[in-house]
Amino acid sequence: MLSVSTAPLVNVESVSVTYQIGRKRAQALHEVSLAVKAREVVAIVGESGSGKSTLANAVAAMLPENSTITEGSISFDNIQMRGLRGSLIRKIRGKRIGIIPQDPMSSLNPTKKIGVQVEEPLLLHNVTSKEESKDRVLALLRDAGLRNPEHIVNAYPHELSGGMKQRVLIAMAFAAEPELIIADEPTSALDMTVAKRVMDHLQKLVQETQTALIIITHDLALAVQRADRVVVMKSGEVVEVGLAREVLEFPQHEYTKQLVSNAPHLSRKDRPAARPVSGASAVQDRPSARVSEFDASNENAILRVKNLVKHFHPRKRDIPDVIAVNNVSFAIPRGKTLAIVGESGSGKSTTARTILRLEDTTSGSIEFMGQDITTVRGEELRQLRRKMQVIYQSPFASLNPKMKLADIIEEPLRAFNVGTKDQRRMRVLELMDAVGLPDSYMKRRPVELSGGQRQRVAIARALALSPELVVCDEPVSALDVLVQTQVLTLLKQLQDEFNVAYLFISHDLGIVNQFADYVGIMSQGTMVESGTTDDVFTNPQDEYTKTLLDSAFHL
Repeated sequence: MLSVSTAPLVNVESVSVTYQIGRKRAQALHEVSLAVKAREVVAIVGESGSGKSTLANAVAAMLPENSTITEGSISFDNIQMRGLRGSLIRKIRGKRIGIIPQDPMSSLNPTKKIGVQVEEPLLLHNVTSKEESKDRVLALLRDAGLRNPEHIVNAYPHELSGGMKQRVLIAMAFAAEPELIIADEPTSALDMTVAKRVMDHLQKLVQETQTALIIITHDLALAVQRADRVVVMKSGEVVEVGLAREVLEFPQHEYTKQLVSNAPHLSRKDRPAARPVSGASAVQDRPSARVSEFDASNENAILRVKNLVKHFHPRKRDIPDVIAVNNVSFAIPRGKTLAIVGESGSGKSTTARTILRLEDTTSGSIEFMGQDITTVRGEELRQLRRKMQVIYQSPFASLNPKMKLADIIEEPLRAFNVGTKDQRRMRVLELMDAVGLPDSYMKRRPVELSGGQRQRVAIARALALSPELVVCDEPVSALDVLVQTQVLTLLKQLQDEFNVAYLFISHDLGIVNQFADYVGIMSQGTMVESGTTDDVFTNPQDEYTKTLLDSAFHL
């Protein structure tokens, strides 16, 4: 993939950037240098706040108004980008530099059809005439790996999956045949099999069009497997640059060594050889699936789910019911972790919501702490929920930004009228200590915390009522790899201390591999394979499981 040319397409020399935040100035980049050749793939890796997105935005002249480049120079094809404004930059951005934004869910206009949005850069940069643009849009969508582009051009964003939206953004980025593509966390919102397909198509397009690619990511595994060179950033500085495999195998900087050692996708932890398992009957209609070792007959189970079915009824009468969960059975022993894994739409989150009684079952049963809660209502259900809590995916959205941390953690205690005011405050202090937050944070608000600290607050709140079961819904997917490790270590320590069981919803098999005792693989509403994590990961039986594992370790 490396270019034979020695002249860089992008040349960043000793660039420093500061942000004005109120009366304070924060330095985001410290004398950063970077060169990217034509037809080269470079990955910029680092945790949140490392400066990687600021660097990419500086290259594309997309820095926000409260930022200033205080020193250094940035050139693209020998054009000085620093200070470029108005029509001059519009001739380059979108035309010669394509951007693939991070979040496919919010990067498309929800009021416009897909075809119109892909057509816009073609017409804006005079790539095609209006008459020719329709065929070009179909070709771009097809090249991005989307089937039935004739149907997709007439769809709205909400009618597409996350992976399909990301491919639309890729089509838009390539529309004007740019010389450089900047992809900002292009797979962070996608499941592993979808992420692999998206990266396969993106890499294919880069090779076919000889476009240079800058990938912004906190996923070192993706960087190593997809890039020619890796640039590692920390605290606004470039701490290491090297060929991808050399950075993986011979990291030089201590921070890079930490990233390598904590990245869950880079290596499988040691697991014993596969062994025979016994238990309930195999998953219905999937003869290749293994027999579950943790089925509903488990005597030590805190939760037993038997033949769970959940249908959704579309509002339009001519549309058949959607079968979200189909005949799913499992049990979770006390103090253990069961991970449910699958792509978006596989039914894993619906399964969790049904267990929490946020959705009614269509059929089947849910037994919690020895009681059938399938049809429990009202105050009885409310009291049961004291023993069943949730940690949500986003620490940014799950905490009230107006509340102080002490009040957030205390809220469940107040809701159930537990203890006196002084007793509740003592419990808050205990919980903050348990999750590693200092007492001095009690009066802080969520905006004053990092993502990892916010998730610690969410964990403390979930444990306030001493639950028997905690549903962890993608609890670390929004966090960087080092923070992921810290939060997962904390969850494991708390599990050992309080003997709490976890239902761990995830699409990340690398994390599940390191964290869960048991795993259930879901596809199209069915649990196609289940058992101990050791057995499923070392000797997968179902073809879908094999595909997931291949995607997880070869992204």
